[in-house]
Amino acid sequence: MIQQATFLFISGAEIAFILFIAIMIFGADKLPEIARGLGQGMRTLKDATNDIKQEITKTAENSGIDTSITTDVKKELDKVKDDLNEFTGSVRRKF
Repeated sequence: MIQQATFLFISGAEIAFILFIAIMIFGADKLPEIARGLGQGMRTLKDATNDIKQEITKTAENSGIDTSITTDVKKELDKVKDDLNEFTGSVRRKF
């Protein structure tokens, strides 16, 4: 059994086909501009998400709500994830 690396359940051949179609539709000179615009859009979305998180945290702290529980939960989840990775690492076959 051979495992192939997939990105979002899309194989390398499918990604190459999608890129080929994109080049055919938009042209090679427009693709960097489109990718730059997508990158800027993703950065704007990430910044907006971080701003919302900070605002919620600040409001919760001003209201006297204990926000340390989120860090405790994150630490516990990270420990469980590490334990699971450690367990599956010994079980997983490497080809």
